Amino acid sequence: MSSSSSLSTTPTTSTAKKTAPSLELLSEHLSSQNFRQADEVTRKLLIVLAGESAQKRGYVFFSEVQFISSQDLREIDQLWKKHSNGRFGYSIQKKLFEKSKEDFTKFFIRIGWMKKLDTEIEQFNYRAFPDEFVWELNDETPLGHLPLTNALRGTQLLASIFNHPAFEEEEGSESEGEEEREKVQTERGKESRPKLDFKADYSF
Repeated sequence: MSSSSSLSTTPTTSTAKKTAPSLELLSEHLSSQNFRQADEVTRKLLIVLAGESAQKRGYVFFSEVQFISSQDLREIDQLWKKHSNGRFGYSIQKKLFEKSKEDFTKFFIRIGWMKKLDTEIEQFNYRAFPDEFVWELNDETPLGHLPLTNALRGTQLLASIFNHPAFEEEEGSESEGEEEREKVQTERGKESRPKLDFKADYSF
């Protein structure tokens, strides 16, 4: 796996700057708090970085994540963390996934990809994309809510991103600030986790 970056931060033309996914474009959207657009650019970046097959297909297979360089994936993650005060990003999501005992259902509830239903028995269902997801950063935005990863074809893509070598050195390096943000989220929504009644579709 190549460790060198294959992303250009300086598009050669103004047209390319507006249309081609790049770290520069991602940074522009994130710095402007345009998280919906930043999420779309991130999705397109992963397709470009995963290789020719993914580009022709229009989406990334979990087995192609290995072709994305550690530098590229780490730079995408760092931009998300930088412009969200450490609340968004793949490495943030990975830590929350581990705290959820690597249970995707608990993880999706924790980061707000699933919503609580208004029923007598506590139940959860998947949010509808894009309208039911949170595209702004405030005190109520779940930690780790963005970027989104399409799980229509299962959770292996997201698992492959979390297991990527780019995030191996993140292990054990959680800052006090991140711990405090997690405590605030936990205090707001401490819940027992009853058996959930829903269909495991992961279709957002």
